Amino acid sequence: MTTNYLRLLLATILVIATPLVAIGVENNTHSKDYVILLHGLGRSSKSMSKIETALKKNGYIVKNVGYPSRQYPIELLAEKYVAPAVNQCTDAQTIHFVTHSLGGILTRYYLAKNPLHNLGKVIMLAPPNHGSEIVDTLGNFVLYKWWLGPAFQQLSTKPDSIPNRLQPPDFRVGIITGTKSVNPFFSHLISGDDDGKVSVKSAEIQGAPFKKVHVTHTWIMKNNAVINDIVHFLKFDSFITNDA
Repeated sequence: MTTNYLRLLLATILVIATPLVAIGVENNTHSKDYVILLHGLGRSSKSMSKIETALKKNGYIVKNVGYPSRQYPIELLAEKYVAPAVNQCTDAQTIHFVTHSLGGILTRYYLAKNPLHNLGKVIMLAPPNHGSEIVDTLGNFVLYKWWLGPAFQQLSTKPDSIPNRLQPPDFRVGIITGTKSVNPFFSHLISGDDDGKVSVKSAEIQGAPFKKVHVTHTWIMKNNAVINDIVHFLKFDSFITNDA
């Protein structure tokens, strides 16, 4: 009698609990917040994999885009790689972008030509929003032309460079940039504080939330505090306030 009662009780619990579990999976599966990740010059989608994992754990659908950053100019990279990634987000209620370095300029260029009605937030890590002095100095050297390609040459600080021809963003942007350099030669070429590739001043956009962290350009996308800030900005529209 006792055994039959326990079996009946267990069966009842399973019947009641099963729909609850299904509802949870259903809601997570049909999340409509997408995040497109765009890596920097000379990198690959693997460099953004740690961000990808964190975002997926927080319920976002992630498109981690790999693209041949040294092969094409910015215009073609936006057309051939950013546009298809956006087009894959067919059921998205909101499309966010998280970018590193050149990826931020690709995003700004694409959005200037293709405004999105469902655009969410754009978070840029170490973006050369006003170009880089490294390109000014080294962009015409044959070795750098060959190794880094046409997009590198488009990132100078000159007024006619692509970053400096772009209009200020009319969408929500958050920027995180580094202040640590392990490349004294490059830092010598850059005016003011820098991360070894991009100056703090170049990363800023007037009026956009801005945060400095003591990390290098190369590893900013792997930094745990930076990743926490990315998730926080997507959810709450602000970066985490550092303790005094």
